[in-house]
Amino acid sequence: MEAQEKIDERYQKVKFGAWIGIIGNVMLAIIKGVVGIIANSRALVADAVHSASDVVGSVAVLIGVRAAKLPPDRDHPYGHGKAESVTAIIVAVLLFVVGLEIAISAGKSFFEPIDVPKTIAIYAIVFSMIVKELMFRYKYHLGKKYRSEALITDAWHHRSDVFSSFAALLGVGGAIIGGYFGVSWLVYADPVAGIFVAILIMKMAWSLGRQSIHNALDHVLHDEDTEEMREVAASVEGVLNIDEFHAREHGHYVIVDIKIAVNPEMTVEEGHAVGKNVKQKLIEIEHVHNVFVHVNPYTANDTDE
Repeated sequence: MEAQEKIDERYQKVKFGAWIGIIGNVMLAIIKGVVGIIANSRALVADAVHSASDVVGSVAVLIGVRAAKLPPDRDHPYGHGKAESVTAIIVAVLLFVVGLEIAISAGKSFFEPIDVPKTIAIYAIVFSMIVKELMFRYKYHLGKKYRSEALITDAWHHRSDVFSSFAALLGVGGAIIGGYFGVSWLVYADPVAGIFVAILIMKMAWSLGRQSIHNALDHVLHDEDTEEMREVAASVEGVLNIDEFHAREHGHYVIVDIKIAVNPEMTVEEGHAVGKNVKQKLIEIEHVHNVFVHVNPYTANDTDE
């Protein structure tokens, strides 16, 4: 019951973080889109589109954490934790596509006439950067606390928006200064900055997507990460040796497969009791969701791993 309460609490917190992202992005997309049109700023309109794409990412996070919350069933005996890894991959792909679109749009600007934007665009960009940075810090902290890949990836999506807005700020600022002093080439600071930041966005998306794919492929924890678990299992009365130990990340939680050796003189019932105690001790460790214990008879040839 306590474990289920923790899962429910985690779901509610992560869901709240996703809704913060949805509401914030819708607000910013509308503000930047309207101001961008009024101020005649292509950079700000593109930045508004970027914020709108974040809404899709946050919705994907909601779907992912809801699926991950589902209990194990016959088709998914290990639970649905990897739903978040899949969601994180989707968000990373979306982020990469947005970065590519920004780069293409910025490149086309070199072959089209560019008008000097109005100063009001600067205020909208600065406001967006502040809001996005606050959203990033909140969601990243929440994602780390509750081990939510999808939420962490979505948080970095917000940080990419800060970069995007900063590029727009440089571009709009350069264009305004160029128009004021009659320096025509400064107008092209906008597309140059846009291409630079688009590359950063795509690089970030590639890194996040690669990590999420790695976690989705039955990633086994290294020995140094399972030392505490091994010590806990070995300390259980009746365990003479740990023959095998594998801890696999399954989304935000860990599943343990362990083979223990017990006194061969024990009855089946006694050996089962030892295995049950091992499972109970391990499952008390934070983030350990389930434990599968196999009991072997101890022989003189058994050695610790």
